[in-house]
Amino acid sequence: MKSSSEFYHALNIQTDLCIGCSHCMRACPTEALRVRNGKAELINNRCIDCGECYRVCPTHAISIEQDDFSQIFNYKVRIALIPSVLYGQFSSSFSQNDVHRALITIGFTDVWPVEDSVDYLVTKINEYTKNASHKPVISSFCPAIVRLIQVKFPSLVDNIALIRPPIDLTASYVKSKYIEEGNHNSDIGIFYVTPCAAKIVAVRRPEGDDSSDVTGIINMDFIYNKILKVLSNGNNDKNGEPDSKPSLGLRSSSWALTKGEAASIHGKALAIDGIWNVIEFLEMVENEELTGVDYLELRACDESCAGGILAPGNRFLTAENMLRDANSKVVWSIDQSMSRIKDYQKRVEDIANLKPLKPRSMLKLDEDMVRAMGKMERVNRLMCYLPGIDCGVCGAPSCVALAEDIVQGNGALSQCVFLQKIMENNKLNPEHSFRIMKKIWGENRFKKDCDKPIK
Repeated sequence: MKSSSEFYHALNIQTDLCIGCSHCMRACPTEALRVRNGKAELINNRCIDCGECYRVCPTHAISIEQDDFSQIFNYKVRIALIPSVLYGQFSSSFSQNDVHRALITIGFTDVWPVEDSVDYLVTKINEYTKNASHKPVISSFCPAIVRLIQVKFPSLVDNIALIRPPIDLTASYVKSKYIEEGNHNSDIGIFYVTPCAAKIVAVRRPEGDDSSDVTGIINMDFIYNKILKVLSNGNNDKNGEPDSKPSLGLRSSSWALTKGEAASIHGKALAIDGIWNVIEFLEMVENEELTGVDYLELRACDESCAGGILAPGNRFLTAENMLRDANSKVVWSIDQSMSRIKDYQKRVEDIANLKPLKPRSMLKLDEDMVRAMGKMERVNRLMCYLPGIDCGVCGAPSCVALAEDIVQGNGALSQCVFLQKIMENNKLNPEHSFRIMKKIWGENRFKKDCDKPIK
């Protein structure tokens, strides 16, 4: 059983498919993976569900959970909560209304765009940023980034905007409207179509909140295929729900893309996408090298949500489709926008703010400060002997990671092949060295295999 202090994860390693290739270990931005006994293993409290491991796995040994689609029929009111990224998966020959009708055809009773809450959210973010004591304020939109800061940059946790993202605000708003119309809470099922694993986690175990009004999760690649089948077969229900929702404006339609959020911030805002680019910027913020910036829009994926690991389309074409659709939108009048904002204020203002977030530093070697300092000294001493080339042959992604594993009782110096050579002169014989390597990489790694996958 996992400790309640451990993170919940939507990514799972299928050990029967894993070949221990170390691709995932090298791709992980928080060093959350090791290779042991010829298989990848996850360190739960380091993983941020960014999906970089999923992208690089050559055997598709990393899976992402989703709810059984049939469970939508357990509810009288079945709402598909869809991000604008879903529209971008389809060519211009299919309109947003076509996508809506297809969703009705496959079983939903209503469709609602996630970004419907953006106009209200903009007012909240700008108010928050204006009054924030910690600058730059960091967007809470991307849950992978929120977790990245918690585990790798804990000193910046107070910079994260304590405002719920669009998915939560829209879900609460929609539920409020349906209850007001006389529907019982237990009859309402809100199902979010997700482009990434991190948002699954954000729904299941939301940081800074107790629960979510989202009932279930459906992966975008799954729902895309169901929609495409309906559209391709011409089975689209023309009597479905084509125009019941207000059309998203330019700002809302592009919110999930890079610079979509930053463009609405009063003051100097920067938009950075791609997990490694984000890490570089966070290091600058942590070292106080970034000045005069009020707001940071940080997204883990390249091209933001258009590059989500569950989005089936090419991220650049998806972004182009979304911007094309956004630019064709009719601009709302001031009266329309204010009316919408006031309606959101009435329904979600009480739950719009997140509770303070807690740091979960992966660098913390012990809860006791004295013991933690002692372990850190040991890590530093071990680094005097380790080669510092981060070859990964030891089954850890770096020499520092191996040193940390050793002081935590999860590794040994003998795992390093360079030190094995030195130790041969003392007590480590070649047979023992061979057994160590087999324990890390598995028995079969040292047998001839002409059919191994080459990536």
